[in-house]
Amino acid sequence: MVSKHKAHPWHGINIGDEAPEIVRTFIEIVPTDTVKYEVDKDSGYLCIDRPQKYSNIIPALYGFIPQTYSGKRVAELSNARLDRHDIVGDSDPIDICVLTEKDITHGDVIVKARPIGGFRLIDHGQADDKLIAVLHNDAIYGNYRDICDVPFQVIERLKHYFTTYKDIPGDNERKCLLTHVYDVEVAYEVIRRSIEDYQENYGEIY
Repeated sequence: MVSKHKAHPWHGINIGDEAPEIVRTFIEIVPTDTVKYEVDKDSGYLCIDRPQKYSNIIPALYGFIPQTYSGKRVAELSNARLDRHDIVGDSDPIDICVLTEKDITHGDVIVKARPIGGFRLIDHGQADDKLIAVLHNDAIYGNYRDICDVPFQVIERLKHYFTTYKDIPGDNERKCLLTHVYDVEVAYEVIRRSIEDYQENYGEIY
């Protein structure tokens, strides 16, 4: 039976049978956006999180992996790597950047992405991992298998964005701390754990 209602991007879209190697991804914002859009957790519609007051724009497609959740299992990876015990998950779906040669002009779309690595970010004591992926079968990026395949300049742009996009001029406190860049196998483990965290909080995925 065809649903008469729009599926919730977080809870109503299947992650895909090939996860963690290939995952369906909901894109919220694209590099041309001057406003940061974010899915409203209650309604599932895109809403304006905040205007981009400064020139810092996302250098790739950006969104999240449906039916994932950053909870205790995801946080355990950061705690173990950093020899800490106080980091918790941020209670959001897992964020993901998708590299592609194509000019995708708006968010609110679903793409198939292949994770190749990620950034371990800590945001005020919360695990806020940012996975890096390539668009499935992309003509330019499609051959990348691990984050080490990505040009240094691209990685530096992504690192700069995620370590500064929450900063306020004049405030010396760094909001987000990037502690590690990790490879494809760690990215797979983050996805697996986030699926288990989701199942614990919301029930079985489909």
